[in-house]
Amino acid sequence: MKTGVGRIREIGVCFPKIAAIFFFLVGSVVYMLRCNISTLEFQNKMTSTFTMLRVFPVQKHQPVNCSHQQLSPEERRLLDSIAWPETPRLPVPISLKTTSDPAHSTFTILPVRAGGQWHVGDELEALIQIGDFHGRPKHFGGDFLVARLHDQTLGAGVAGRVVDHLNGYYTAVFPLLWEGQAQVEVTLVHPSEAITVLHRLNMEHPDRVEFKSLFRSGSVSETMVCNICLPQNQPLCNYTDLHTGEPWFCYKPRNLNCETRISHYKGRVSQNLMAKEETLFESGVNMKVSIHASGPDKVTVLPKEQVPDSTVKPEPAGYYYQGAWRALGGTTVHQFINASAISQCLTDKVVHMFGDSTMRQWFEHLSRVLPDLKVFNLHSSMQCGPFMAVDTARNILVKFHCHAPPIRSYTVSSIKLSYVANALDWLDGGSNTVVVFSIWAHFGTYPVEVYLRRLQSIRKAVQRLLDRAPDTLVVIRTGNLKALTLDVALSNSDWYSLQRDKVLRDMFKGLNVHLVDAWDMVLAHHLPHDLHPPPPIIKNMIDVLLSYICPPKNG
Repeated sequence: MKTGVGRIREIGVCFPKIAAIFFFLVGSVVYMLRCNISTLEFQNKMTSTFTMLRVFPVQKHQPVNCSHQQLSPEERRLLDSIAWPETPRLPVPISLKTTSDPAHSTFTILPVRAGGQWHVGDELEALIQIGDFHGRPKHFGGDFLVARLHDQTLGAGVAGRVVDHLNGYYTAVFPLLWEGQAQVEVTLVHPSEAITVLHRLNMEHPDRVEFKSLFRSGSVSETMVCNICLPQNQPLCNYTDLHTGEPWFCYKPRNLNCETRISHYKGRVSQNLMAKEETLFESGVNMKVSIHASGPDKVTVLPKEQVPDSTVKPEPAGYYYQGAWRALGGTTVHQFINASAISQCLTDKVVHMFGDSTMRQWFEHLSRVLPDLKVFNLHSSMQCGPFMAVDTARNILVKFHCHAPPIRSYTVSSIKLSYVANALDWLDGGSNTVVVFSIWAHFGTYPVEVYLRRLQSIRKAVQRLLDRAPDTLVVIRTGNLKALTLDVALSNSDWYSLQRDKVLRDMFKGLNVHLVDAWDMVLAHHLPHDLHPPPPIIKNMIDVLLSYICPPKNG
């Protein structure tokens, strides 16, 4: 049996070992805490730039989180306001026979409510019934339909408003705005079952459009995958913008630092479809297909009756008549019929254009129709710019710059990637300054929250610009419908564009900004839908822009 002294000696001998183990454990705990804190900062704050972050592996097929932050009450309200009707869960495997079929769907023009005849100023309604491939009526909503009223002989057209009754029936509502013939056209863009797929893809595969960057230092180069949201299974370079808080990440090169990134470009695009889901996106079958009338598809509209109507009805942005766009409310649209009229309007103006290729199309249009507006060769990327055109005699300057990632472009220098909000903060503004932007077409693959937060940063910058220079003119081009193939639908569907269009309009309410409603202008026109609308539509869009810059004196 050991005495007390013996036990003390034994403890004294073991103490260094115990102490070493104790400090090792404490050090390990501190290290783990620091790792976890770094990971939390990456997930929630994202305030540092050019920082290499080490994060923990995740399961290969775990959905990628693109939200990064909790929603504020205002953000939740906005998202709730654009919520799409619930769409069905899809059976495995999918049976096309039970999905919406435009060939087994019809619309019927409802009779005049008070009897009699149609007159300018009335509203026309068409009742749409959706059936499946068996010919059986559907009993739930969620299909994506668009409608227009038109008469090609008159060069007239207006977008309709579609109401979902959530039971397989829909109503298309049109204002009657011209005398003569008016023909109803209803199109199934996507069946409700396809909407289910599109929603799932954005929740589970927001990174399905791949982006890459080249990193180079001396003779060493590496190409890495980049995105707003990446699976957290290897070290990342954090390029989150310090001013706007907009996130952007690349996987860290093995042998180079994050500071060596020199370019940005779009990589491959993945479909990520389950078995037979591609059958829900077939052109000519169930995607962008017209629905036929069960009776007459046109009406004759008589002159307006002299009967006062106090009913307040929602109106489209405008309509076409004789091929020219006429706004309903707001600024009267003037027709700028030649280069002289356009140049006179732009004299002493600096026009700053920001956004995607649909905004670049406006820059190219002005450069083409104005012979004295000379494009200055900045040796820039053909897609992203920056571009600049000058008319020195009239003191006109027009500039274009693409928005920052996720821009789907060919190779562009990473140092030329500029967020719209940051660019706006560099502008003095004033009565000779025009700001125009269009930012929508490259955000389709992400949850709406990602787009919402990009617009929030731009809205704040617009507000700051108008606060310091209230007479600055700010014009926003909305998104528009386009031709759809399977690949286009999965990354840039009209349904994605519609959701973002609603967010855009809500976001800029209350600010002194003006809209060019590209959605209605493309939908109401007889020419086919195109991401880059054909010249007659672009000409009308430019007329709207110029009418904001130089409003008619009697308007």
